[in-house]
Amino acid sequence: MRTIELTKRQEQILQIVKESGPITGEHIAEQLNLTRATLRPDLAILTMAGFLDARPRVGYFYTGKSGTQLLTENLQKIYVKEYQSIPVVVNENVSVYDAICTMFLEDVGTLFVVDKGSHLVGVLSRKDLLRASIGKQELTTIPVHIIMTRMPNITMCEREDLLIDVAKKLIEKQIDALPVVKKTDHGFEVIGRITKTNITRAFVALGEE
Repeated sequence: MRTIELTKRQEQILQIVKESGPITGEHIAEQLNLTRATLRPDLAILTMAGFLDARPRVGYFYTGKSGTQLLTENLQKIYVKEYQSIPVVVNENVSVYDAICTMFLEDVGTLFVVDKGSHLVGVLSRKDLLRASIGKQELTTIPVHIIMTRMPNITMCEREDLLIDVAKKLIEKQIDALPVVKKTDHGFEVIGRITKTNITRAFVALGEE
């Protein structure tokens, strides 16, 4: 796992704080023969990254956390609502042919199936549609509710779920996407989706930060 790369000066600051902390910014600057203003960006980076902590009138002290520990902590702060995308839904009575057209036009790998009240009743994957296409049946006459994965076999998530937990569900179930739902009196309303692409985008953003 890649850890945060520090500059030589930042490594020196960490070493000073490890040995002498808590220590003020002025005293760190004195040991490095630099001004407090020159060190300010480095101290800010080390503090925001979690290597150092700072307390008013006390100074900086070393948290003792490695880059891997800090990455783990940051993963525990990313929620579904920050990276969910717009869901693509179809009605349970549309034909398999129309569902295939929708999947290609919307460029998605999973469709969420809803009833007339717009509540989640099923999920359609590429595999489901491919399996239905292999037979000799007329695809325009087969409604998707015949081939879809139904409740209660649908894996879902909510806006306040941790993204890392959703990633584990995708791996465990070997699926490409989860519907983000909101519970109502009559069922689950689909308000978003989380895909492997969403997960990847979040991890890339975390790495760049």
